[in-house]
Amino acid sequence: MQVIVLCRFSYPAEGGFQVDHDTIDARRAFLYAPGRMEQRFALFEHLCLPSLKAQTNPDFDFVVLVGTCLPETYLSRLQSLLADMPQARIVARDPAPHRRICQSVLNAARKHIHQPCLQVRHDDDDALAVDFIARLRKAASDCTPLLRDNKLVGFDWNRGFTVAPSKRHRFKITETVSPYLGLAQAMAVQGGGRQSLMNFAHSRINRFMPTVTFTDAAMFVRAHHVSNDSRQKPRVAKLDFHAPTLDEIETLNRRFALTADAVELAFGPVVSAVPRATG
Repeated sequence: MQVIVLCRFSYPAEGGFQVDHDTIDARRAFLYAPGRMEQRFALFEHLCLPSLKAQTNPDFDFVVLVGTCLPETYLSRLQSLLADMPQARIVARDPAPHRRICQSVLNAARKHIHQPCLQVRHDDDDALAVDFIARLRKAASDCTPLLRDNKLVGFDWNRGFTVAPSKRHRFKITETVSPYLGLAQAMAVQGGGRQSLMNFAHSRINRFMPTVTFTDAAMFVRAHHVSNDSRQKPRVAKLDFHAPTLDEIETLNRRFALTADAVELAFGPVVSAVPRATG
């Protein structure tokens, strides 16, 4: 069964952001601000890509959605980072409604539209466990009757880590168990189905389809930083961070192909240079 991992890299969608911009030009200005782009590239290179390149099952397609307006210097940099990843393909699209364009890109990435597939949403500043693709394929196989009897089936791994920059330590970390967070989340689509994982809010997929939840192992690393779209609004939950222990650093390396140096580099750009979203 084909596995498609969709990553939106600063794509200027219409909608799809927690904080709106008045115009597409305003959204482009925010997304492509030099400080923000330096941070996104650092997170993508040092946090997101290592875990994907180290997957124990490399049989997946990695589709990176960008805007046709992405400046050439950033596009070339992105191409260079993905040059040694055969699963990766950059897809450029004009600004369009978020759910519609993501659905279109996912369906276009399907090798056989009348065959079932597994779809994964993945942000450019997060990491997946190195056995995520393998575990997803096994979960789908174990749930064969459920997939046969339902057009859509969700899969959610809810245990992982959140990391953030720290003034006192190399970085700070906390373990979390958060259902339907949108990380390490996937959806099985029957052959011929046109709906995609991106047609549904990640926190509400259990309202529209049966879902299967796993909580046995850490399956994601989420980055907290000033340009998180999900943290731009008030009343954001505060997490109980602490300095990473040796056991946690070992887990990051074993489960996510990340070193302490890599996490520190991911937060390397000066975060104060990153603009906050404005309505």
